Amino acid sequence: MAEFRVGEHDFEVDGRPVRLLSGALHYFRVHEGQWAHRLRMLRAMGLNCVETYVPWNLHEPRPGAVRDVAAVGRFLDAAREAGLWVIVRPGPYMCAEWENGGLPHWVTGPLGARIRTRDAEYLGWVRRWFEVLLPQVVERQIDRGGPVVMVQVENEYGSYGSDGRYLRAVADLLVELGVSVPLFTSDGPEDHMLTGGSVPGVLATANFGSHAREAFATLRAHRPSGPLMCMEFWCGWFDHWGAEHVVRDPADAARALREILECGASVNLYMAHGGTSFGGWAGANRGGPLHDGPLEPDVTSYDYDAPVDEFGRPTEKFWLFREVLAAYADGPLPPVPEPPAVLAAPVTAALTSCTALEDVLAALGGPESVHAVPPTFEELDVDRGLVRYAVTVPGPRQPYPLRASGLRDIAVVYVDGERAGVLTEEEPVLPEPVAGHARVELWVESLGRVNYGPRTGEPKGITGGLLHERQYLHGVRARGLRLDAVTPSAVAGLGSQAAAPGGRGLYRGCFEVSGAGDASLEPAGWGRGFVWVNGFCLGRYWGAGPQGALYVPGPVLREGMNEVWVLELDRAGGLEVRLS
Repeated sequence: MAEFRVGEHDFEVDGRPVRLLSGALHYFRVHEGQWAHRLRMLRAMGLNCVETYVPWNLHEPRPGAVRDVAAVGRFLDAAREAGLWVIVRPGPYMCAEWENGGLPHWVTGPLGARIRTRDAEYLGWVRRWFEVLLPQVVERQIDRGGPVVMVQVENEYGSYGSDGRYLRAVADLLVELGVSVPLFTSDGPEDHMLTGGSVPGVLATANFGSHAREAFATLRAHRPSGPLMCMEFWCGWFDHWGAEHVVRDPADAARALREILECGASVNLYMAHGGTSFGGWAGANRGGPLHDGPLEPDVTSYDYDAPVDEFGRPTEKFWLFREVLAAYADGPLPPVPEPPAVLAAPVTAALTSCTALEDVLAALGGPESVHAVPPTFEELDVDRGLVRYAVTVPGPRQPYPLRASGLRDIAVVYVDGERAGVLTEEEPVLPEPVAGHARVELWVESLGRVNYGPRTGEPKGITGGLLHERQYLHGVRARGLRLDAVTPSAVAGLGSQAAAPGGRGLYRGCFEVSGAGDASLEPAGWGRGFVWVNGFCLGRYWGAGPQGALYVPGPVLREGMNEVWVLELDRAGGLEVRLS
């Protein structure tokens, strides 16, 4: 057991000054079978600490339906085994380019703008969640013989709000539930962010990617004493569907890291290893200077141009960072682990059977319900997935334009059984007018809930109504399909037919492996949807790019026969996928 404290100028362990050399690694973005390897990679880079968020919505997809919170404890134990301290950022909000910033849809839907405030109902849900989560953290604090040295209060709150009473309530709740290690906040190095996001008596840290001296000068103006720390050193960045792949020059990143350390500060590399947003959990941002513009959905890969890439391999950035960090290590750095095994030979999987999307919805979806106006995803209890809205246009009447007002995010539309177009938030009107008595179906898909900025927690679906000319259409039927309904037992019970290109549905096939290991799966020719291998959801694919292949963790594959499913939500252009 040891004492970790925030001193006048330094972090201290049992009175000895220490510098935290940390790296972000999200346990939920790395297959558990690969945790040990990735943590050893961090040690070999010269780090003495690992940082992770905890996504509330992953562990509590429905109120009270908590699943595998023990994974947090297992990861903390793995970090200790690797010889690393741990910084835990439990939320309740975390951003992280994760669906809804980690907040459950069943919290943000009913509460709206009351989230992340002193609102009693919101804080009540936070308390109930923390009562479940925090025992995993509390019993593994450094003063109890564990690796946890610090715990964060909320996350970058100064970029969102100014409710100091809310932040104090979260800080007090953490202490009440047993957190005894130092608390901290992290915000951008701007006056309004530090003012809105910090808590008196709690260590404030800064997040930035460059210009460390200027950033720390701003932080010092708010906090004249205490250790300096860049809690998020943005050494790379993330990608959006339909945009260019983002990279950062390794030498430039290494210079920025060296500047942080020359300031005498501690650092947390964001990300040290990014991993993958498996299971369709990738979030979305809003563009524009105020983060209130067009939707920018995040790709499945969270490689982040990090020093340890998505496959766990060292990059040029890794070697440059290792050189910088070695000068601050207590001794020689451990050797770099061998890279994980890769698939011995490429293999092509033919998708030979298919269940039409209508039949998948009928078998695995929720009940169909009738509403005066289109219900949101939240009202239908759909987190990740899609909703089919159906309405019959009254008649007789002449053809008029049909608009899906407030559409979030994309709808494939059928009129009298024929595909009529694809609608988006920016283009919500069908190209051809719709006549009276027509049956209209809109298959609406969420591309990821917003994870940052003032529109965090906004609802999904058709949020403004269906308009025919200027007239609202009422009596809308709706049925939702949650992504987590696609399980091996559920899929085994589906009927199927011979697969044919061009349709929408759940395509299935098998492939044989000799020499399992990490692989890339290329859904070339497919439109937009999700892929599972042996029941494990790799995430979303989309022909819009820039991501063209999905990462397949080696532990997911097995020697011999393997199964692959492709849930195509637009148009299947081919009937095979390739693993290499």
